[in-house]
Amino acid sequence: MQLQKVGVIGAGTMGNGIAHVFARSGYSVTLCDVEQSLLARALDTITINLHREAHKKKISAEDNAAALKRITPVTDRSRLADCDFIVEAATEKFEIKTEIFRDLDRLARPEVILASNTSSISITKLGALTRRPEKVIGMHFFNPVPVMKLVEVIRGLATSQETFSETRNLALKLEKTPVEVNDAPGFVSNRVLMPLLNEAMYVVMEGVATAEAVDEVFKLGMAHPMGPLTLADFIGLDVCLDIMRVMLDGLGDPKYRPCPLLIRMVDAGWLGRKSGRGFYKY
Repeated sequence: MQLQKVGVIGAGTMGNGIAHVFARSGYSVTLCDVEQSLLARALDTITINLHREAHKKKISAEDNAAALKRITPVTDRSRLADCDFIVEAATEKFEIKTEIFRDLDRLARPEVILASNTSSISITKLGALTRRPEKVIGMHFFNPVPVMKLVEVIRGLATSQETFSETRNLALKLEKTPVEVNDAPGFVSNRVLMPLLNEAMYVVMEGVATAEAVDEVFKLGMAHPMGPLTLADFIGLDVCLDIMRVMLDGLGDPKYRPCPLLIRMVDAGWLGRKSGRGFYKY
């Protein structure tokens, strides 16, 4: 099947980045979210980022304008019914994704692949919610999506080879580097990364060092481009907490227990960069 129209559900940081790369690669994109204000903010972000790429001569001014015209913002999910491929990029909560996948299964044509940008939730479980588990796959992009090359392509237990191959080839057409991963809580990236960030939070909570000191150690000693606590703020502390809880629940090992400081900060609304305060003030 020739893919022409792609649906993206969720117009937040990841969703607008995914819509951006699909539109830039020549696909028509239907970008869906629950409120017009969220869509307007997403389009503003995409416009700024495309202009930045044009200014840096990564794309032409004509391609910039054409990409923007390919994106159609909608609040009515039924408008996704004519899409050839759909990526879910909603909040990292299983109950929210459950409702979306059941609805997409009802709306989309039987041959359409349903991909999730989840960073930790089981693709096998999401597939089992549908009548097309062989057509459900993980397509985990990284933030900022227009810049980062990696896409974890995650097979659920029932995901077919055809679905995997088609999704992998699609990632290549987006000029991304697909890496095959099997379904497990946190996959590879967050299975390794989140315990690192969580342990850095314990170091701060226990008074071993300040957030600034921890980040300096990793930047200067391990050549990380940003320290773990700066990165946690960038990802969103609420997202970090959700992922740790998914891994604790899915793997059952107490080493994945979220740091109590992380829980308190999320309870306080200190979510990192997006809220103006996390381990740092913005």
